[in-house]
Amino acid sequence: MNRNEKYAIIFQPASTKYAGNSIWRVNNHMKKVDFDNDTITKNIIQTALPMLAAQIISLLYNIVDRIYIGRIEGCGTQALGAIGLCFPIVMLINGFTNMFGLGGAPLFSIELGQNNKKKACDILNTAFRLEIITGLLLMTLCELAAPQILSIFGAAAQELSFSVPYIRIYLTGTIFIMISTGMNPYINAQGYAAVGMKSVWIGAAANIVLDPVFIFILGLGVNGAAIATVISQFLSMLFVLWFFLGSKNEFKIFFQKPLVLPYAREIISLGLSPFVMQCTNSMVSVACNSVLMKTGGTLYVSVMTIISSVRQILDTPILAVAEGASPAISYNYGAKRPRRIQNAILIMATTAILYTCLMWILIEKAPLFFIRIFSDDTTLQQLALGPLHLYFFAFVFQAFQYSGQTVFKALNKKKQAIFFSLFRKVIMVVPLTYLLPYVFKLGTDGVFMAEPVSNVIGGLACFITMAVTILPELKRMEKIR
Repeated sequence: MNRNEKYAIIFQPASTKYAGNSIWRVNNHMKKVDFDNDTITKNIIQTALPMLAAQIISLLYNIVDRIYIGRIEGCGTQALGAIGLCFPIVMLINGFTNMFGLGGAPLFSIELGQNNKKKACDILNTAFRLEIITGLLLMTLCELAAPQILSIFGAAAQELSFSVPYIRIYLTGTIFIMISTGMNPYINAQGYAAVGMKSVWIGAAANIVLDPVFIFILGLGVNGAAIATVISQFLSMLFVLWFFLGSKNEFKIFFQKPLVLPYAREIISLGLSPFVMQCTNSMVSVACNSVLMKTGGTLYVSVMTIISSVRQILDTPILAVAEGASPAISYNYGAKRPRRIQNAILIMATTAILYTCLMWILIEKAPLFFIRIFSDDTTLQQLALGPLHLYFFAFVFQAFQYSGQTVFKALNKKKQAIFFSLFRKVIMVVPLTYLLPYVFKLGTDGVFMAEPVSNVIGGLACFITMAVTILPELKRMEKIR
């Protein structure tokens, strides 16, 4: 039996019946992406569109707190800045979540491409255990040291009164967010992108509904936002567990399985790239908030909170396209199909470049539209205009960074993925955040200029390196097929 015949059996429609576990059966509610027989464009669209919907919903999940908090009467602007000081802790949790989720999912996809189902299942279960163990440790340590950590991040007594209760409540949902978000890539890697979207939708919808209830109706303010988030995360987790424990899914979670250390090392090794990206984002957030507190005060931290939130909005479609292309790249790499990989890279990069150009134009033409999403304080809105233009000046180069990083991660190129995560943030952004305001005397403007400078240098370096190393490898793979 040749490869095409073998995979055709694996992806038979649900109406065809076979004995045993030789196929992945699909019903009308759990339609799968056919990574073998459909075009690579269709694969990416089928994966990316549900991911885009999920990312948008997830974005609402993450920013709706800030939208409501910024409008709390009498203290909205100050509370928004205080919550911004919690971002590094949230990013750290997301970093570990992505380490085991985005780190293990490409390995899972590669094994699916090679039809190694047992190893794929062991990788999934190992990642699940890593999420739980790490979540418990993070929750315990951060709960105990929350005031000290936030003080290091630049919070004064006034900010601590908002940020400490918020983050302590938020941390009680650490396990929920790590399972729901961390296991979602394994749903998408199997081709069930619509199911992955639903898991995010459940939590986001709950958060949008519960936020105004807890913040305004029950009068719990900032603490109410945290409570709503934890409940929403719990609901998302229940749906993800329902999927993995359900009869329709072939790759199940087995609670009795041990942690497979060799696979844990593989997952962590590849997952260091998304982990470093999140942790360096956390480091950048700490550096920016610290310098802004000294050079501009709390109001400028609120400005950075708004700009970071706008950045999350605009990054969402790029991430969806990148993560939508990643399973197809990984699967075809395992199946030794270089032309499909090249097509996926081209589609991903072109789409990302066109999108970032369009978003930059919108930022230039209608900056207040984005700022007003998060604050109705006219003083804060006017103050944020200049920094917003500076920060997004070279936004198009984000497309090169994301495209290069995605390819390295999807093809299990650990060293390159980790290096370029460190290069743009640690080697470029953090030093520039201190050098531009103090050495070059640019003040608060220097903090917001660090991002575009690093985008140009880091983005081009990552993409060019990917092109000169990966494309020749794919050509060699084509010759030996």
